[in-house]
Amino acid sequence: MKKYDVIVIGAGPAGYAAAMRAVDFKKKVALIEKKQVGGAGIHHGALWSKTWWELSREAANIRKHSDALNIHQYQFNYETLKSEVKAAVQERMELLEHHMHNINVTMGEGLFEFILGNAKVISRNQVHVHNFDSDEILEADYIIVATGSRPRLLPELPIDEEHVFTSDGLDKLDHFPKSIVIVGAGVIGCEFATIFSNFGKTKVHLIDKGDRILPFEDEDIVKVIERNLEAKDVLIHRNSKLIHMDIKDGMVHYTLEYTDGSKEVFRVEKALVSVGRVPNHEDLFDESVNVQMDKRGIIDNLTQTNVENIYAVGDITADIALVNVGELEGRFAIERIFGKPERDLIYENISTIMFLGPEVAGVGMNEIQAQKAGLDYKVVSVDYSCIPRATAMRNTQGFIKIIVSNDDQTKIYGMRVVGEHASSAIQAVALLISMGKGIKELAELIHPHPSIIEGIQECGRMLLGKSMFKPEVLKHAMTFRTYTNGEYKAIPIET
Repeated sequence: MKKYDVIVIGAGPAGYAAAMRAVDFKKKVALIEKKQVGGAGIHHGALWSKTWWELSREAANIRKHSDALNIHQYQFNYETLKSEVKAAVQERMELLEHHMHNINVTMGEGLFEFILGNAKVISRNQVHVHNFDSDEILEADYIIVATGSRPRLLPELPIDEEHVFTSDGLDKLDHFPKSIVIVGAGVIGCEFATIFSNFGKTKVHLIDKGDRILPFEDEDIVKVIERNLEAKDVLIHRNSKLIHMDIKDGMVHYTLEYTDGSKEVFRVEKALVSVGRVPNHEDLFDESVNVQMDKRGIIDNLTQTNVENIYAVGDITADIALVNVGELEGRFAIERIFGKPERDLIYENISTIMFLGPEVAGVGMNEIQAQKAGLDYKVVSVDYSCIPRATAMRNTQGFIKIIVSNDDQTKIYGMRVVGEHASSAIQAVALLISMGKGIKELAELIHPHPSIIEGIQECGRMLLGKSMFKPEVLKHAMTFRTYTNGEYKAIPIET
């Protein structure tokens, strides 16, 4: 029986990160994966979908600027685009595999072993691995499970990955459908609505059970996204409930019931069901291994389960399901086991990005979360029209918003950026949040010119009463207000 210091089950972002951190500690580690290295994060998730988004954004720019660029004839070939996406996935897989297969050459012989097979934890120290027609039992002092998640299925819907897809089956699509309905107006649903509508080849329907999409995000952000989707001819079914869907004569028929009691039937070529994800823990543990879990996933305390030597990281836990969070948890679990983490595992300063039109990036709290926490705060925003780089890009749609405590410390609670380069604009604020710092440090930084992040500096200066542009003058582009006792109040700038 082979013996290891730690066995990691699942070679997605969380599991891969855990295994490589174990190598840093010179520990003998086995990484077990039943399908492909990289997990959903590469093959059906972040890398795959974001490559589609990048290509669709280029297509949207060509459509938008065709006259200025004197481009009057262009075609978007689905198979060619699909090949480009496949190449991106393949490049990342080859990098991970090359790195993985050469770890022992560089870091020390026998430290790392990759095993392809289906793993099951049969005791607190043993893992059974089935691979094709062979079986073996491995033993380790510690076990880390990182088996990820999969799309949530609705049993009443005819999901066949031919007419009605999940995000995991969408790579089987071989052409731009003339029409598609997306069930679910969360992040994934809105991202695919953006992708399909950017190419201008597909009529997109988006089902939203509430009165607006992205219900967890602030209203000012949602308004921008909704306006852009509808400008690209996306039909948003607000206040609607899907009560029936079936496939007839190769087309998808679905019936909606609205909050006023009325019903309506629609007919589209394809459907995408995007109603969240569920953890992959079926048949992962023998009954004798009593790891606690609920509907959201394995219950953990900073990655450690109720079984002392078994840890859980990534989407299989009840924590935030993001690639960067999974990697953070994987590394933290190893540091907890074999060392002493330099800092606690916290989720307050995790950066996020939604690949919409335009992209939305954030860190810390938004206003909905701050109000739910009962906080009083100040909030400032600067429109992209005030930022020279946005003007140069000929795209001034968007804004930067910073939320701080309503006191002299102006501690940063969070930030949201909507617009081009949004994801590049949040890291300085993420660092300040993690350090518990206020806005003064940010306002005094010298930012490159011209850049989008100059808008962040202007927000900071506005909070300190020394902004270059004055919100009293540019009321359409700059706001400065407080939220106290459940009410907003505009406040003047004091110099």
